[in-house]
Amino acid sequence: MAEGIDIKKESDLISWYNQVVIKSEMLDFSAVKGFAVYRPYGYEMWERSVSYLDSKFKSVGVKNAYFPLLIPESILSKEKEHIAGFNPEVAWVTMGGDTKLDEKLAIRPTSETIMYDSYSKWIKSYRDLPLLINQWNTMVRWETKETRLLLRGRENLWQEGHCVFRTNEEADKNARDILNFYKQFLEEMLAVPVLAGRKSESEKFAGAVTTYTVEAILPNNFMSQAATSHNLGQNFSKPFDIKFLDEKNELQYPFQTSWGISMRSIGVMLLVHGDNKGLVLSPHIAPYQCVIIPIIKEERAAIIKYCKQIESKLKEMNIRVLLDSREEYSPGWKLNEYDLKGVPLKIQVGKRELDSKNISLKTRINNEQSSLAFDEIEKLKEKLEEIHEKMLENAREDSKKRIKEEDSKERFVKEVKDSLYVAKASWCGTPECEEKIKNETGATSRLIPLENEELISKKCIFCGNDSKVNAYFAKSY
Repeated sequence: MAEGIDIKKESDLISWYNQVVIKSEMLDFSAVKGFAVYRPYGYEMWERSVSYLDSKFKSVGVKNAYFPLLIPESILSKEKEHIAGFNPEVAWVTMGGDTKLDEKLAIRPTSETIMYDSYSKWIKSYRDLPLLINQWNTMVRWETKETRLLLRGRENLWQEGHCVFRTNEEADKNARDILNFYKQFLEEMLAVPVLAGRKSESEKFAGAVTTYTVEAILPNNFMSQAATSHNLGQNFSKPFDIKFLDEKNELQYPFQTSWGISMRSIGVMLLVHGDNKGLVLSPHIAPYQCVIIPIIKEERAAIIKYCKQIESKLKEMNIRVLLDSREEYSPGWKLNEYDLKGVPLKIQVGKRELDSKNISLKTRINNEQSSLAFDEIEKLKEKLEEIHEKMLENAREDSKKRIKEEDSKERFVKEVKDSLYVAKASWCGTPECEEKIKNETGATSRLIPLENEELISKKCIFCGNDSKVNAYFAKSY
């Protein structure tokens, strides 16, 4: 086990983050630059994420499939706007063994093109719709910026759903429904509050009609895109010649969606909740919800026996528990280790607890100490739920404090450029204005609220033209 964290979160967020990810044994660097090793402790969080989201997707009829990792250049280039958005980040295979390939093969940056090539063969009639498919896989984007574990890597664990519908209304509903699943996942599993909205024209997914997003506010007043869902309209069905015969025997182009979330969401959770001791995990995502630490000065056999009784009872309750009975480490060392790993609840058992048939509890989020009779151990389930709700409540309050409505250009530029706040302001919404904002502040519009709101100001915060929407502006990772 590595030593503790020696960088303060509040003084250097990213250096602190890198230490936490490595020292908690979630991830490690690999021999290939920009490619991470997902260690068991971190990968289990992804497995729990997959389990939650997979059941959500299947509840609305989505089926899982798998498509090739490699995509021929001729297929990838069919949708020009799409490939233009990814081209600088595409990794190519040009050799098969010692033989030069006749056509370059892209390593999957996303699967729209390879999947829609198949869809054009499968979809013939309105009876074939809707087609609802998801795949759990990895994607490779050859990031030229500085890579960061979980947040920006060259290979990412993710899922991508690709659905086909008869009407635009059905497609848009699917995109919004999936966005809501993502919001539920982030709040119900990770205790991360997010804002839901849509992206600007400049920030939307290449080839999409509308990109919907959920964004988290970070402790340094940056925002981070946690998941996106896209209404693709007919922008892919036409170049890929996906057509169906309707009830009148007339050929129609269907409407499509694509949507995805990656291991990045776990990184966002670490940034939001972690502290100077290490990870802080919700009981819903934590590999271990409780750890039992024996405090032994005498009567070792009796104390270990009692610890095993507690362990057995918690397992019967389907609580994920670890009994750490290692003799070579002191109780204090173990307490620090499980603080670093973010275990939500520590159970300490010594001679006093053995004699009274109690257990001593200590929560990770606020070091709250309490005791519980063994006969009341069922109450631990309530305790774990309380921990999750408190984490979510704390994060919501913190996020609210970081948002400032602004109607002064001078203050807006300073606040966003220096990351003093996440600025919410009225805006004209044009790509030209956004480019100027980005050049002057280093920030972009992160989202536009889904519902119509009363404008903060009638004039755009930056260019002074008529406002069209309210939007949130911040720097991002």
